[in-house]
Amino acid sequence: MDFGLKGRVALVAGSTKGIGRATAELMAREGAQVIVNGRDGKVAAAVAAEIAAGTGAKVVGIGADVSGAAGVDALMAQARAALGGVDILVTNAGGPRPGGFDDLSDADYLEGFNLNFLSTVRMIRAAVPHMRAQRWGRIVNIQSTAIKEPVPLVTLTNSIRPGVTGLAKDLAGHLGADQITVNTILSGPVMTDRLRTTTTARAAKAGISVEEQWKNYLELVPLGRFGKPEDVAAMIVFLASEAAGWITGTVIQVDGGRIRGAV
Repeated sequence: MDFGLKGRVALVAGSTKGIGRATAELMAREGAQVIVNGRDGKVAAAVAAEIAAGTGAKVVGIGADVSGAAGVDALMAQARAALGGVDILVTNAGGPRPGGFDDLSDADYLEGFNLNFLSTVRMIRAAVPHMRAQRWGRIVNIQSTAIKEPVPLVTLTNSIRPGVTGLAKDLAGHLGADQITVNTILSGPVMTDRLRTTTTARAAKAGISVEEQWKNYLELVPLGRFGKPEDVAAMIVFLASEAAGWITGTVIQVDGGRIRGAV
């Protein structure tokens, strides 16, 4: 299937590892020009070079911390200078600090809000003018199934990330007339460094071994395995495609069936 991404410019924030990296690589394989981003410019450049070598696509690495306004401004300015305006924006900034309610200070909440909510606002604000001018754009936000079912020991995720879903619903109506789609992916238990960290913490809290915690968690996933970053990336690339041009304002969970709510 031709996703119609050849020649499009895709910026994937937080894409030096995990779901972000898998998304950047799949975008490149589909013919998009890709901007890889991470806090460390050298790492971003190295990942970009690896993806370019493996796909033959034009891939640029840009180091910028999207948790602050200056970082977002630098990222978007360098992206425009390197490849022109951004056609496809994947907002992703990693997870906020793990911890339960009693573990967190006001500073932790403010840091999490900047990382997960304001970074999304700022990146979208900077990308939209180009999308409006060409009357075509795709915005995909990477979030967590904790939006639908809170997860123990990640209070910041449970409380801040739902705001991004509300923002996306608002923007779907606001930007629809400009043929810009806005959708949100809820990632389930994907095998990443963050899942390993939180699983270890939950095991300690429950007073059980890490192996037992993994077993208990896996029993909640109907497909019987944890996700791979590529599982989530595939849905993100589809939502960025021409084929998904009439899908906007949706919240789609990619979680192996972990969340079983009727809606």
